[in-house]
Amino acid sequence: MKSFKRPLRLFYWSMGVFIVLLNLVAFIHAYKFTHFSNATVVRTRDPKELSMSDKLVTLVFGIDNPRPTHRSKPNVPYSTIKISQPDTITCWQINVDNPRGVVILFHGYAGDKSQLLTRSKLFLDFGYNVLLVDFLGSGDSEGNTTSVGFREAVQVKACYDFVAKETQPIYLFGTSMGAAAIMKAMHDYSLKPEGVILECPFGSLFKTVCARFKNMGVPPFPMAGLLTFWGGVQHGYWAFSHNPERYAESIKCDALLLYGQRDDRVSLDEIKNIYANFGGYKMLKMYPAAGHDVFTSGNVNQWNRDVFNFLERRETPAN
Repeated sequence: MKSFKRPLRLFYWSMGVFIVLLNLVAFIHAYKFTHFSNATVVRTRDPKELSMSDKLVTLVFGIDNPRPTHRSKPNVPYSTIKISQPDTITCWQINVDNPRGVVILFHGYAGDKSQLLTRSKLFLDFGYNVLLVDFLGSGDSEGNTTSVGFREAVQVKACYDFVAKETQPIYLFGTSMGAAAIMKAMHDYSLKPEGVILECPFGSLFKTVCARFKNMGVPPFPMAGLLTFWGGVQHGYWAFSHNPERYAESIKCDALLLYGQRDDRVSLDEIKNIYANFGGYKMLKMYPAAGHDVFTSGNVNQWNRDVFNFLERRETPAN
């Protein structure tokens, strides 16, 4: 009997140590994914560009995630706006003569407002004022963390409230995490913009974490669930409830959804579920040659037409 208990005890101890180590690795991954490091650190490359040894190091120690900084500034007159909520968000405001409305632009994960300048130029050409926003942790805004669209919803509301002081149609534009933050803000605070333009929003935080492990060639179970759990714990929320597919049910205004069919982070099923849950006038535009970033040089003209047609309601949306 004693000879049987000893290996069993060893097995239990081994499993216990394994589980602790697994959670420790997940905790580190979650921390490095949502806490930006020094801006001089080189960001971990796309999984497709990593060697096998680099992937192993990344799987154990997590990604290198430098704080996003501006790559450029507007080449037209602009104002710097600071919005407190209570931490300070910094924005660039660019106005046109006789505006038809205003578009508020929100960047994606590990991005900043300078990445939205080219898109903002097109909205200016359409006759709209623009407000380009740095989420907390990015660019000129305070902080050093991201919650991947969850707490960023509060920041979306703060920017919306700032712009809503003037009577004008408001459109909300967001890409990836920015799109998810808009959808959560619509769900939580019943914002009433004229419309929303959303590029490649993920269906849920858990699904997008799973996709990142798949891109590394690693099965999502169990690490994706553990990383999602610990990321939520570190930021004080239940991360499995961060679900833009469900948030979409609260969007009753005009909605344009843009998707790259080669996207390896967001599935077509997620996009179809989001689109199906919109409750108002809606359009879905897909770009066959695009990945997670639909605004590439080969797609700019089509993006321009799709957004213009949406703003002008030039098309009857498909059922």
